[in-house]
Amino acid sequence: MKLGRRAVVGGLLTAPAAAWAGPQPWTFEAYSAAMKASARRQVITAEQWTATVARKPRMLNTIQAVLAHHFGKPDPGVMRAFAEVPREYYHYRYDEKMDFAASAYEEESTPWRIGLGSALSDYRGQAYMTQLCEPKPGERALEIGTGSGFQVSILSRIVERAYSIEIVEPLGTAVAQIFKPLGYDNIETRVGDGYFGWPEVEGGFDIVIVTCVAQHVPPPLLAQLKPGGRMVIPMGQPFKREQFLYVFTKDEDGNVSSRKDLGVYFIPMTGTAQTAKP
Repeated sequence: MKLGRRAVVGGLLTAPAAAWAGPQPWTFEAYSAAMKASARRQVITAEQWTATVARKPRMLNTIQAVLAHHFGKPDPGVMRAFAEVPREYYHYRYDEKMDFAASAYEEESTPWRIGLGSALSDYRGQAYMTQLCEPKPGERALEIGTGSGFQVSILSRIVERAYSIEIVEPLGTAVAQIFKPLGYDNIETRVGDGYFGWPEVEGGFDIVIVTCVAQHVPPPLLAQLKPGGRMVIPMGQPFKREQFLYVFTKDEDGNVSSRKDLGVYFIPMTGTAQTAKP
C-alpha cells in the first residue's frame, strides 16, 4: 500500500521503541533460527542485522506521528504490535529465494517487491489501515491478500484469531510456514480466492481487511462481516491513482453503511473479482 499525498505527515516523535515482546528474546540467533524453521534462505549477516534493527525506533516514531496526525492519538495496541513484530523477518523475495532484511526500517516508508506479483506494503500505510480497522482483543479478523504475512501478523498480536487468504499458490504456501517459528499460533492461512472470504469460520468476522484494490465490494465479504464489524477495502481502477480506502460497517440489524477515506494505491485484486458483476 502507498498512502496518498493527503496522508503525508511531519517530523518524527522522540518516544523510545518498545522492547521485543515475543516468546523469546529477539536476537540475531533467534532470527536465524526462525528463518531456518520457515525454510527460507538467509543472507543478512550479524553485523548487518544489528545495524538494521537499530533503525526500528525511527520507524515506530514515524508510525506514532502518522497515527497521532490522523486519529488524534495512536492506539496503544497497534503501537505494541508494531514494536513486537520483527519487520525485517518479512523482507524476503520469494522469487529469488533470499532475504533482503537489511533494507527494513527504511527512513522513507516504501512498498517493497517480494516476488510472485506481490509486495510488502509500506509501514505507514499498514499502521494507518490497522488502526482504521479498530482491532480489539477477543475479535476475529480476516485479511484478503496474505502477501508477505506482515499485516496479518500485526493483527494477530491484537485480536484473538487472525485468518488470511492468498490467491497465488506458491506465495501462500511459502508464507504459511513463517508464523509458527515466531510463536504466532493464532494465525490461520490458506490458498484461495479471497473474493469468497472464509465462510467455514462460524459466526463471521469482526474485521475484514482487503490489501488489494477492488472495483466493487465482494458480497460474500459483507455477508461474513459480523454485526458491529468493520471492513476496510481499497476501491478504484487497477493501476490508476484514483483509488481510495472505504470503510464499511454493519449495525446490529445487519444494515451496512460506508464512508470514503484516504487516497491510496494498491495492486489489483485478482480471481473472481476481475470478472464478477457488483
